[in-house]
Amino acid sequence: MKILIIGSKGFIGSHLVHYFEPNHEVWQCDVVTDYTTPRYMLIDASNSDFNTIFEEQSYDVCINCSGAASVPDSLKHPYRDFLLNTANVYAILNAIHTHNKACKFINLSSAAVYGNPQILPVVESAQVAPMSPYGRHKVMAEAICREFAEEFGVPTCSLRIFSAFGNGLRKQIFWDMNRKMTDTKEATFFGTGEESRDFIHIQDIAQVVDLVIKNASFKGEAVNVANGEAITIRDAVNLFAHLKGYLGQIVFNGTVREGDPRFWKADISILKGWGYKPSVTLEQGLKSYIQWATENA
Repeated sequence: MKILIIGSKGFIGSHLVHYFEPNHEVWQCDVVTDYTTPRYMLIDASNSDFNTIFEEQSYDVCINCSGAASVPDSLKHPYRDFLLNTANVYAILNAIHTHNKACKFINLSSAAVYGNPQILPVVESAQVAPMSPYGRHKVMAEAICREFAEEFGVPTCSLRIFSAFGNGLRKQIFWDMNRKMTDTKEATFFGTGEESRDFIHIQDIAQVVDLVIKNASFKGEAVNVANGEAITIRDAVNLFAHLKGYLGQIVFNGTVREGDPRFWKADISILKGWGYKPSVTLEQGLKSYIQWATENA
């Protein structure tokens, strides 16, 4: 297959490049200047025009890993978040519709569309109730994907990724843990510690994307991407501290950050129906991540 990965320099995008390159013709696109990588295209971050990308080449699959990925930043800069997570999706799909209509389009959405689910595990048919501009813009992007599938026949699929982690991620909870547990006697975290997340390692996200390409109907549907396991933040912090050898005090301040959900656990029946099985446990992933994060801090 000929696969285009937009946002190829980011955390998920770079891992997908590594995953697909051995067996497929992978093309890359991002806002970072790169003079050495073959089959790489530079896009203007401030005025993205994707038409030239699809005018010059035709692809079997386009995976959009670009966009902003921060709830706090979306609260500070909502318009920027809208442009990156919503407007750009429309621009990409419009270019595909014009120049490469048969190209399968996979957009990375987020479990943030659910907000605080009323029933767990949360299924894809559950009512969305985002709690932040980031989540709302992801809902809009999913609607755009459905529009192009239903109205224009462009094959699209949205992936609602839950709590992704792995080597290369320089933000979010485990990066924060490593920073706070390095040369300190006390590590303080938001919340009560009883909040839960459904963690999935980046290697398994790549496996899921492969399964989506092979099995999804591409009719504008959304698919949960997780392991179907609720792990409390307290348990995750304690495991991290144990693996890192941290002997300081761990404190939860009880403060809930704006936009943060309380409990997450995904129903992954669709993925299981495609044969998905996690290949990296939380403990295995964190052992590797702690070594990487320590070396790259």
